[in-house]
Amino acid sequence: MSVPDYMQCAEDHQTLLVVVQPIGIVPEESFFRIYKRISAVSQVNVRDSQRVLYIRYRHHYPPENNEWGDFQTHRKVVGLITITDCSSAKDWPQTFEKFHLQKEMYGSTLYDSRLFVFGLQGEIAEQPRTDVAFYPSYDECETVEKRIEDFIESLFIVLESKRLDRATDKSGDKIPLLCVPFEKKDFVGLDTDSRHYKKRCQGRMRKHVGDLCLQAGMLQDSLVHYHMAVELLRSVNDFLWLGAALEGLCSASVIYHYPGGTGGKVGSRRAQGGSLSAEAGNRHRPGALTSNGINADTSAEIGRAKNCLSPEDIIDKYKEAISYYGKYKNAGVIELEACVKAVRVLAIQKRSMEASEFLQNAVYINLRQLSEEEKIQRYSILSELYERIGFHRKSAFFKRIAAMQCAAPSIPEPGWRACYKLLLETLPGYSLSLDPKDFSKGTHRGWAAVQMRLLHELVYASRRMGNPALCVRHLSFLLQTMLDFLSDQEKKDVTQSLESYTAKCPGTMEFITLPDGLKLPPVPFTKLPIVRSVKLLNLPTSLRPHKMKSLLGQNVSTKSPFIYSPIIAHSRGEERNKKIDFQWVQGDVCEVQLMVYNPMPFELRVENMGLLTTGVEFESLPAALSLPAESGLYPVTLVGVPQTTGQITVNGYHTSVFGVFSDCLLDNLPGVKTNGCTVEVIPALPRLQISTSLPRSAHTLQPSSGDEISTNVSVQLYNGETQQLIIKLENIGTEPLEKLEVTAKTVNTKEKLYGDFLSWKLEDTLSQFPLKPGKIATFTVNIKVKLDFSCQENLLQDLSDDGISVSGLPLSSPFRQVVKPRVETKPINPQESSKVGDFSHVKDERPSFQE
Repeated sequence: MSVPDYMQCAEDHQTLLVVVQPIGIVPEESFFRIYKRISAVSQVNVRDSQRVLYIRYRHHYPPENNEWGDFQTHRKVVGLITITDCSSAKDWPQTFEKFHLQKEMYGSTLYDSRLFVFGLQGEIAEQPRTDVAFYPSYDECETVEKRIEDFIESLFIVLESKRLDRATDKSGDKIPLLCVPFEKKDFVGLDTDSRHYKKRCQGRMRKHVGDLCLQAGMLQDSLVHYHMAVELLRSVNDFLWLGAALEGLCSASVIYHYPGGTGGKVGSRRAQGGSLSAEAGNRHRPGALTSNGINADTSAEIGRAKNCLSPEDIIDKYKEAISYYGKYKNAGVIELEACVKAVRVLAIQKRSMEASEFLQNAVYINLRQLSEEEKIQRYSILSELYERIGFHRKSAFFKRIAAMQCAAPSIPEPGWRACYKLLLETLPGYSLSLDPKDFSKGTHRGWAAVQMRLLHELVYASRRMGNPALCVRHLSFLLQTMLDFLSDQEKKDVTQSLESYTAKCPGTMEFITLPDGLKLPPVPFTKLPIVRSVKLLNLPTSLRPHKMKSLLGQNVSTKSPFIYSPIIAHSRGEERNKKIDFQWVQGDVCEVQLMVYNPMPFELRVENMGLLTTGVEFESLPAALSLPAESGLYPVTLVGVPQTTGQITVNGYHTSVFGVFSDCLLDNLPGVKTNGCTVEVIPALPRLQISTSLPRSAHTLQPSSGDEISTNVSVQLYNGETQQLIIKLENIGTEPLEKLEVTAKTVNTKEKLYGDFLSWKLEDTLSQFPLKPGKIATFTVNIKVKLDFSCQENLLQDLSDDGISVSGLPLSSPFRQVVKPRVETKPINPQESSKVGDFSHVKDERPSFQE
């Protein structure tokens, strides 16, 4: 026997094997629809008996495995069901002939057979036959299940007659020697009359009868026969059949202890113990399971079942049987399947370490040269079994081997899709997921070197599948999550591969849906570059908005009553981190400063870097930057223009690195410092530019306050001289300038100087208001110097040629401050005649004017 059945479990020893096959050309969908209905009839209660027959269906079974039917009867094909399409009566003879040819393939072991014919109607279909059933179509076959039940009852009749015939002790009759295929040549010429030979025959026959009793639903009888067979076979050192008798004893004991089955399919078997005899069936009552999975209520009954093995003895006998199988090179399949059955039992008993020993033995069992498909199946089952006993990484290891086997060089058409699917299934075993959020929560889990190898294999499989988008997604994930573990050379290699793939298929922030429904989330490059802080910047001084107030009137108090609330205080901590104490203006360029770091060992080019915002319509102005290798913290300013008003929140930024577009949200960036992310955007305001007719002064008489824009001009006058200062006002914004208010503030340069100094008239200027965008208005300021030198002897020493140098004439404006127009305002104290005036103008633009 060369083809192992990796799905076998201990309870399969009590099943009858029935093969269901098509004859001729049968649509695959129709065949499996009928096959599913047939295989649903897997348990049948025997009429006039409390015994239950279990059926195991296969739609393909190697004929060479059937030759081992005497060694273990559950391997023997006892029933054949064929399905065929036959639409005309003239095709019927040929169809029936094919049915007989199919029976000859398993003829030596068949108990009974059936032919289901679909599509044939007429005289032939109306003839009553026991082995043929006619149905008009695949949709009109209501009696299929009933036919199968009748078919199974006929199998039971033959099984029961064989059991009774071979179980009866016929004195004087010679017991035939049952053999496995490779033994027949070894018994040629042996003395058939020797006591040793007769004991061998008796022991093998006892074991065979035990198999038949187990299949017939007589558990206690099978245990008796197995024990007798073990004693007889042990006395003649018939190790192969002794191993089979021990395995049969184990299987019967497993069926006794675990009526729910060990195959892993919940509810697939009757938990009431339908496989037992009537006496055994009454023993199994519902009850709690102990730690090893045994029904606690049956513990007292185990002692009465003297021939039944305890759970611990079951494993010991499995080990012994496997050691006997290991003595025979041709019994490798039997040994492998016995290991698998023992592992399934140990999995229920939760004895993982012992189960791993059986699996390790199964790995090294040398079978014939397996095909690639058989290797894939073998490694997949090993992976499944390791998963059942909790060895997740070992399970992933064998599943990965199975994946690699799908694309072996010896396969003419490698199955890259199957390879990719199996590789995806290995990810949990290596503590790996394809969601980058799982890697931003803290400590890295798993072996990074193994994880990187697996990700490279996913990339390669994706490329061979012809799916560049998958390649980009997996390479992006590798670069983002494994960046700390990549060497400098590996970083260069991965980025070069990524750029080559994105040249054909750029990386996006869209989910990728696989054929099996699995969705791969996008992978934003939050580490290329790494962002350490985000700071929203105030507008330049010339653009900052202020609340409108009169330059001459009293400021209205905006204080509000203080109300203490512990609830509000409790939530303020989080709000304080988000609070911004300045405002942005609609239509003005706003800035956000990021401190970034390039972790790559080469220059990092970041393209199309801009802001991600919510709340108002925002035009982000993308930037491109080039960061030196391992640059350290590097300031980057991102700009944009709010198009509407309201509360705007900066959620993150977007980039394009190596051809991959990323949306990086601040919530997903651990350890990022920020001064707040939400700011108010107010409506657009006018902008004013001021220029004067006097030259600029190099001296500053008075420092400008934080909310003013100032410029300094100088003029030199003689006592009694008058000069005009022409001030030009230009609206360089998009909003009309509606109001203008001018005031003068004098600063003493010499306390002993006094007299009228500045005067102006605004009537002509205000007549040009509202000043539309692009328009210019002017007004004139008269500067008159009149000094009184009486009693000022010391002053003469400070003057030169009866002249005074008036330097540092500041022209300042609280930017964006809207006030009401008024008539000229002159100094109240006439003695303050030689003081420097400070002109405060409304809506001054940036300090870009020259005067």
